[in-house]
Amino acid sequence: MPGIILFDGVCNLCTGSVQFVIRHDPAKYFRYASLQGKTAQQLLDAYHHLPATVKDSFILLENGKIYTRSTAALRVIKKLNGLWPLLYIFIIIPPFIRNAVYNRIARNRYRWFGKKDACWVPTKELNELFLE
Repeated sequence: MPGIILFDGVCNLCTGSVQFVIRHDPAKYFRYASLQGKTAQQLLDAYHHLPATVKDSFILLENGKIYTRSTAALRVIKKLNGLWPLLYIFIIIPPFIRNAVYNRIARNRYRWFGKKDACWVPTKELNELFLE
């Protein structure tokens, strides 16, 4: 079963990150859904215990579990080709420290990286990887 990445579809940083993962995931392990779409909302509704603040985060659904913020990002990096999985070593840093860095970037992502007026639309070739 593939891992599912839920991302902010109007955020330039987030869509750039998805494009990066696609380029470094030749096995096509991951599938993607924009947080603004119905599919992501249906998936998130299945996890009733999630706080509302997490629902605008980078989210990974994998093997029936949900991972958010820096843990999600590190688990994704672990599956990529090349040397990227070496960055998984940062999982040893306590989550409250990793997530403090993550939260600072997330709070400023639109200001630093920009925002689109509408969600990024994948090419026909990539369409099979998206759940919407």
